[in-house]
Amino acid sequence: MSAFVSAGAGFLLAVLWFDLMFDVQVLGRGLHALPEQVLASIAAYYGRVTTAARPMNRLVAAVMLATLAGIVVEIIRGVSDQWAAWSSLALALPAIVLAAAHTVPSAVRLGARSDTSERQSALARSICRDHLLCASAIAGVLVLQLAFA
Repeated sequence: MSAFVSAGAGFLLAVLWFDLMFDVQVLGRGLHALPEQVLASIAAYYGRVTTAARPMNRLVAAVMLATLAGIVVEIIRGVSDQWAAWSSLALALPAIVLAAAHTVPSAVRLGARSDTSERQSALARSICRDHLLCASAIAGVLVLQLAFA
């Protein structure tokens, strides 16, 4: 099961990497509204990956659920070091819940570009923060699974 969870975590980390390639445009720009060029770039990306890419955008959600399910199976079967499995769950679950409850809805909203530039800037910054947190957590899952599970 470790290979399954590692594959899921690796996929999710790759998705986060691509997201962060756009998100990092917000870094070091202060708290004012972001330049239109930056907002247009980030919003176009999220409009594409959250809405225009259907049904492929569902793949990420499916991998999130499959990765969590794989970790739970590891815990139930006791096939790995229990501390590594429980630690993987403690890292993955909050990151995936954050993505589902906040990051994805924010990305959909930003992709629609229906808000003021100030609100779009706040959304872009919050998405970047979420992705940095999630990338750290999912990288931790991957390390645990590869090294200890």
